[in-house]
Amino acid sequence: MERTDGDDIGTKGCRMGGERHEPPPDDFEAELDQIAAMNSMDTPRPASPDGRAPAADARPGEAARRRDSLLLSAGHTTADSDSLDEALRLVAGLHAPDFPLDGQCVFGIDDGSLSSLGQYGFRPGEGADQGFRIPMTTGYPAVEAARTGRAVFLASTQEYRRRFPETCDLSAGRNRNAWAFLPLVTAGRVVGVWLAAFRSPVAFTTSERALLTVTGRMIAQVLERARAGRAELALSRGLRRSMRTAGPALTGLSVATRYVPTGGGLMVGGDWYDSIDLPNGRLALVIGDVQGHDVHAAGLMTQLRTAVHAYAAEGHGPDAVLARTSRFLTTLDEDRFATCIYIEADPSTGDLHIARAGHPHPVLRMPDGTCLIKHISGGLPLGLMPGEEDYPVDILRLQTGEVLMLCTDGLIENGGHDMYSGWVRVREAFSPGPVDDLEGVADRLMSAVLSPEPGAREGAAARDGDDIALLLLRRDSGQPHAEVNQRRLVLSIGQDQGEGLSEARAELKALLYDWARPDQVDTAVLLATELLGNVLVHTDQDGSLNAYVTGETGRRRLLVEVMDRGDELPHQRTPVELASSGRGLLLLDILADQWGVRPEPEGKTAWFVLTEAPPGETGGSAAV
Repeated sequence: MERTDGDDIGTKGCRMGGERHEPPPDDFEAELDQIAAMNSMDTPRPASPDGRAPAADARPGEAARRRDSLLLSAGHTTADSDSLDEALRLVAGLHAPDFPLDGQCVFGIDDGSLSSLGQYGFRPGEGADQGFRIPMTTGYPAVEAARTGRAVFLASTQEYRRRFPETCDLSAGRNRNAWAFLPLVTAGRVVGVWLAAFRSPVAFTTSERALLTVTGRMIAQVLERARAGRAELALSRGLRRSMRTAGPALTGLSVATRYVPTGGGLMVGGDWYDSIDLPNGRLALVIGDVQGHDVHAAGLMTQLRTAVHAYAAEGHGPDAVLARTSRFLTTLDEDRFATCIYIEADPSTGDLHIARAGHPHPVLRMPDGTCLIKHISGGLPLGLMPGEEDYPVDILRLQTGEVLMLCTDGLIENGGHDMYSGWVRVREAFSPGPVDDLEGVADRLMSAVLSPEPGAREGAAARDGDDIALLLLRRDSGQPHAEVNQRRLVLSIGQDQGEGLSEARAELKALLYDWARPDQVDTAVLLATELLGNVLVHTDQDGSLNAYVTGETGRRRLLVEVMDRGDELPHQRTPVELASSGRGLLLLDILADQWGVRPEPEGKTAWFVLTEAPPGETGGSAAV
C-alpha cells in the first residue's frame, strides 16, 4: 500500500504481535523544544487551488513564533491531563490559521475491531461518535495505523480517495480536507489510534508530523492512565466487597466494622480488618495497615489477610501469627511494612489475648462512657526488621457492656488532626449515649471524623487523609443486668517493662478524666506510681494494678490496689532529708483518705482510697 515519506516518525518500538522493541524514554518538553526549532527552519506550504499537495511559500516569522508558543503550551498541558476528554480538549488548542485542527477521535483496539473511546469536535452521526466500530480487516486509515504501527498522513481529500477508496466516504463531505492517523503506543504495543482532522488541506511538514507524533504519545499515556484507573477501581471494589462483613457474631460478643477510603483515590487501600472463627470456638479479630495508598499496597493487603487466615486456622497463638506474617511479608516486598493488631477472644469469659505490631493502641469504652487508651505491649511493624519478630501477648478481660475500639491511624488524623486533637475528637463521639446499638456507635464515630470542620464550604467532607478501618468489639451478657455506676482498670507491669509505669499513669488519668478536683487526680497518680515503683525496685516480681471508681458524681470513691507475689511486707520508715527512698508509705499516710497492706495466699496487696471532693472544697487529701 502506498504511503508518503515520514509516515513512521516516532513509531519505532511498537508491535502488533511481532518482535517488540522498547521505545526510548519520553522527554516531551525537550522534543517540543526541538519541534519549535524545526518550525523556524521549515518552509510552509499552503494548499494549492487544485487541492493537491501544497506548494512552498514563505511564512512571516512573527506568525511562526506565535504558533510555536501555542503548540508548546498545548503540548505541555496535555501531558498532565487526568482524562481522555480533557486531553482532547487541550489538544484542540493546537488550532492555528495555518494548522486548522478541527476534530479529534481516539479509537481503541478490542476483539479484532476499532471502536471510538472519545472524540472532540465531531457531531453525532459523523462516523467518530461513541457508537463507531469498524473491523480490523477494513481498508480504513486508522486500521492501517493500528496494524502497522506507522502514522498515516492524508494531506487532501484527493489523497484520501486515492489511497483508501473503500472508506473515503466516511469522511467525505464533512467539511474536512486533511487527516492524520497516529498509532497510540504504550509498552511497545499499539493500544489505539488518534485521528486529527483538519478543516483545509495541510502540508504535514516535518515539524508538523513530529509535533503530531509527540502529541499522540502524550495521548497514549493519558489513555493508559485511564485504563489503569479503571483496572484499579475494579480491583479495589472487589477487595472492599470482601471486607463488608466481619463474620457472624458469637454468643457473648458483638462486632461492628467500617471501612472508608479517604486517601489515594481508590475504593480500598492498604487498611483492612477481619473477623475469623477459630477451630477452638474462639474469635480472632484483626486490623492492619499496609504502608502506602496505591494498588501495590492493596495487593499486599490481600496477601497479608490470606496469610493471617492461614496461620490462625492452623491454631497458632497471636504472637506466632504475627511473627509468621511478618516473615511472610519480607519475602514479598522489602520496601513495605505493615502495622497490625491480632486478638484472640474467648466469648465465654471475655478474655482477649492481644498481640500488637507497631499499630495504634486500642481504646476501651466503659459502660458509663469513660474512654481510655489501653497500652498494649508490642513489637515492630510487620516486615520491618527480618529476624526481630517478637510480639508479646497481653491479656485483657472485657467486662459486660465494655466496648473495645480498634482503628487505623486515619480515624485519628483524618482532616488534618494530630494524634492528640484527633483522639479528643474521637473520644467526644465515642463516650456519649448507650452502646446497645453497636452499628449506630460505629456510624457516630465515622460521622464525627468525616463531617466537615466548622467553617468548611457546604458539602465538603474531611477526606484528605489516610484511609480508615474501624472495628468495635462489645462484651454482651445473656441476661439483662442492672446498670452499675462503676469503672474498673486492670493492668500488669513486668520487671522488664519500665515504660509500663508511664502507661499506667496515663490510663489512671484517663479513668479519672471527669474527676472534680484535678489535684486529687495528681495525688492518685503519684500514689499509684509509688506503689508500682516499690514493686519493681524492691522485688523481683511483676506488679498488677486494679483501680475501681464507684458512687455518684461529686462524691465518688477511688480504690487502687497494687499486688505482687513477694512475701516481704513493707514497713513505714522515717527517711532523712537527702534520702532517695523510703517515702512511699509516708506519702500514703499523708495523702490518702485510707490505705493499708494485706497479705494474700500468694504475695500481698497494698491499697489506698481517695474520696472525690467537690470543686473548691478543702480538707482531707484535697487540701494537701
